Amino acid sequence: MTAGRSELADSPRHRLVDLAETDPAQVAAVIAEVAPDVVVNCAGATAGAPETLAAANITGVCTLTRAMLLTRRRPRLVHLGSAAEYGRAEPGIPVTEQVTPRPGAIYGATKLAGTRLVELAVTAGLDAVVLRVFNPVGPGARQVSLPGRLTAELRQASRHGTDVRLGSLDGVRDFVDVRDVADAAFAAAAAATLPHAVLNIGSGRGTPVRAMVKQLLAISGCTSAVHEDLQGPARSPDISWQQADISRAVADLAWTPHRDLTVSLTDLWEATP
Repeated sequence: MTAGRSELADSPRHRLVDLAETDPAQVAAVIAEVAPDVVVNCAGATAGAPETLAAANITGVCTLTRAMLLTRRRPRLVHLGSAAEYGRAEPGIPVTEQVTPRPGAIYGATKLAGTRLVELAVTAGLDAVVLRVFNPVGPGARQVSLPGRLTAELRQASRHGTDVRLGSLDGVRDFVDVRDVADAAFAAAAAATLPHAVLNIGSGRGTPVRAMVKQLLAISGCTSAVHEDLQGPARSPDISWQQADISRAVADLAWTPHRDLTVSLTDLWEATP
């Protein structure tokens, strides 16, 4: 079963539920009726006004955790967090879960608040884990992400002979395939125990953003010029380097990422109309 704020035509058992607007008791009633073994929470917002981010990333998580604590038969919660919760990282040093999070923007702050709510629910008896996802890439990547937006713009540039305009490409990021993220969520759902409340989900490799762009350009065959003259994303200001230490997730979930960046970018390009 799926649930969310919007209709989902491909899911016949889909329920319309807005966690930011629904009373926890009502959500608890839905959970009790469906009786799932695991709830995977992918709901949230990555862009918008502060109140929009707070409603999706804080209020929604508060509603869900309260609802799950109200149910007699409590399922496990697998909640998707974000690497933006960490803020700046020391170049060359992979980020571990033991690092003190210092988000540099409202998006990361609201995601961190959601993580804290899940950790609080764990102390109240909820079986839960937060998967801190780094930079997802692959088929279906949305245009709020650089790979998703660049792919859409390269399609347009190829059709119309226009140039592509981006922000600065000086950073280093940990790009992880969305299907490896899904595998991690399934592994967390099936794990016999969850020794830690927060796990990093990434590739474990730092890739220069400019190298990722050049690779996607080569895959696309697009010959348009790329200009770095736009303002960077508000989600990750002043974060020049970030790479996940995934050793805890590997140990706790018996999970490892299997898809390299070339596969992710090729499949993203082929899946984008």
